[in-house]
Amino acid sequence: MVDTDSAPLTPASLVDDLRRLGVADGDVVMVHASLRALGPVEGGAEGVIAALDDAVGATGALMMILGARDDWDWVNQRPEADRPGLLADAEPFDPLTTPALPDVGVLAEVMRRHPGTLVNDNPEGRFAARGGRAPELLDDAPWHDYYGPGSPLARLVELGGKVLRMGADPDTTTLLHHAEYLAEIPDKLRVRRYRRVLGPDGPHITHVDALDDEDGIVPDADQPEEDYFAVILGDYLATGRAAMGRVGGADSHVLDGRDVLRFGTTWIEANLPWRPDDASEAQTSKR
Repeated sequence: MVDTDSAPLTPASLVDDLRRLGVADGDVVMVHASLRALGPVEGGAEGVIAALDDAVGATGALMMILGARDDWDWVNQRPEADRPGLLADAEPFDPLTTPALPDVGVLAEVMRRHPGTLVNDNPEGRFAARGGRAPELLDDAPWHDYYGPGSPLARLVELGGKVLRMGADPDTTTLLHHAEYLAEIPDKLRVRRYRRVLGPDGPHITHVDALDDEDGIVPDADQPEEDYFAVILGDYLATGRAAMGRVGGADSHVLDGRDVLRFGTTWIEANLPWRPDDASEAQTSKR
């Protein structure tokens, strides 16, 4: 438990913690973080961003998943033919001003608004990146299959990137969505989501096609009871291949992007679709 009566952490102390954990100058890092788990920091969330900037330096980069708040997401539960009409009066998505999806956490929204942060224009697969290599992560990112080949996630791995988790929930390792694309399993579930977006000529209605990154790429009956991203992360941490430590008050990990992607792809191929006969064997590898 974080001691809220103690003096706030300083950005410099967070940098020291990040260095001990293995974050180095010039690194390209995808961040998942809980501000509550980190504890009070001088400057609040802005102080955390400052520490992360210092840790990767001017030649590195930080990236976070943003998504976009969507008060009209219910429309995509309706028949597809009805969706464009239902969205006629929806608040349009603006990549520069629409807030991040609340589920991704406060730090992502603060990073989005922080001077110098770049964002891409996809209402479903919107990322924020900052630092010298940020354009390499986000420029000309694909519209459809925004977690697939050529996506910011793929580029993170190509650049030798790392995943930094600071007190984040175990089911939030976005890079594993890229593993869903790479895994060779049959009949992956896909979705088409409609959004009203702000373009150069004003608002218009469009759609985005992708694997189902909300409910899973296989039917519920073929999934383990526990969120399979959490299971994959637990199994990966059990191998001892992640760096583990504390950043502020948060239990934290640094994962090699290429290694955890390979691990996640293999796990998905071995365990999905989830077959009852496999359950007892697969359970032996859980935390």
